[in-house]
Amino acid sequence: MGNIHKDRLKEILQEKSILRGDFTLASGKKSDYYIDARLTTLDAEGVNLIGKIFLEEIKKDSSITAVGGPTMGADPIVGSILVLSYEEDYPLPGFLVRKEEKGHGTGKLIEGNLKPKDRVAMIEDVVTTGGSVIKAINAVRDSGAEVSKLLVVVDREEGAKSKFEDMGVKFFSIFQISELL
Repeated sequence: MGNIHKDRLKEILQEKSILRGDFTLASGKKSDYYIDARLTTLDAEGVNLIGKIFLEEIKKDSSITAVGGPTMGADPIVGSILVLSYEEDYPLPGFLVRKEEKGHGTGKLIEGNLKPKDRVAMIEDVVTTGGSVIKAINAVRDSGAEVSKLLVVVDREEGAKSKFEDMGVKFFSIFQISELL
């Protein structure tokens, strides 16, 4: 089933999310293209396809007990995975990691259903050097949970994959940027 989903997702990403021009990335690097993945992850069909592909990947490791990622990139994808996991009678709890602790209420850095001892799949839309996801992974580890795998929609192929593998986190991307440009 995966390839039909992947082929259609590629069309949606190319149509909606790849912008040409002069851009400065979160890493500070300059680029002549930008991937605005949210135009796909906030598209009903796009996020449904991503959720299906990611859930299929998550189910390959039965030790994974939760799914989450850094807000905002992971938000719609985590939501999609949660809905699909429930529909497939494979319900997974979800969580989101803030960029910094909020200054009111509970003041938590991690929102949602993450427990110590959980083994988690982390989700992100796009990774370049991986900086923001590394922060989120460290927050999850600090909470007593274990990060088993990172799933990303697009890997910009700028070193993130080897960084995560060095951290002991398995890395899965639906696309490498070279497949989309």
